[in-house]
Amino acid sequence: MIKGKEDLQEAIVEALLMEKGTRDFYGFASSKACSEPARDLFGRLSDWEDQHMRYLQFLYRSLQGDLNLSSYEEFLEKAPADFIESGIEVEEAERLFVEKDFIDDAEAIILALEIEGKAYKLYGKLSGSAVYPNARVIFDEMMLQEQKHIDELRKLKRITG
Repeated sequence: MIKGKEDLQEAIVEALLMEKGTRDFYGFASSKACSEPARDLFGRLSDWEDQHMRYLQFLYRSLQGDLNLSSYEEFLEKAPADFIESGIEVEEAERLFVEKDFIDDAEAIILALEIEGKAYKLYGKLSGSAVYPNARVIFDEMMLQEQKHIDELRKLKRITG
């Protein structure tokens, strides 16, 4: 689990693995959601996390110079993503999701807001405790991305009432 003591490369890899865990969780949630709008919401969130992964992948590859993309893709495929961004283990998040009996899409949005809010706070904590300034930049950027998700979810919540 990411601690904030990582150097730049470690911070990127750890953030990427959390993004992967969150992407996988949202994919799971999409497949288990009760309604089409909730499935679409979780599918869109999964796509957002995938975009974060691509951003982090770009940063990592830039630092490595001539890193072979296929070896990186292989790493990403095999690397375990044990946690979602909020610091919860993926298996625990999936178990909690299955136990939750969603009455409507508003509850699914609230769950997503909780996850994204915890992710925002986690990245903020990591930024504040980062030993390496370059790692802090990564955590700050991820905070901005999480804030965008929170803003979009809040808009959606207002629409769905």
